[in-house]
Amino acid sequence: MKKRKKHFLVTGGTGSFGKKFIDTLQKNYQPQKIIVYSRDELKQYEMQQRWPDENLMRYFIGDVRDYTRLERAMEGVDIVIHAAALKQ
Repeated sequence: MKKRKKHFLVTGGTGSFGKKFIDTLQKNYQPQKIIVYSRDELKQYEMQQRWPDENLMRYFIGDVRDYTRLERAMEGVDIVIHAAALKQ
């Protein structure tokens, strides 16, 4: 059976853990798609400069408390890495 490449969603993907995880994922595996989900537009922009591959990377602005938006981001995703932190 042929192994299918996976689609990943990383909530809090612009944080320190998320960025390191995405770097490791790209270097050691062959993901078909990585979706970065976070509230921080500036950090997403900076990540787009580092990882500009539009076929591999997708950047999604959203808050993990917004169920509808999170559900939309999860469409077609095989694996979710929940690294988002709720700060007060």
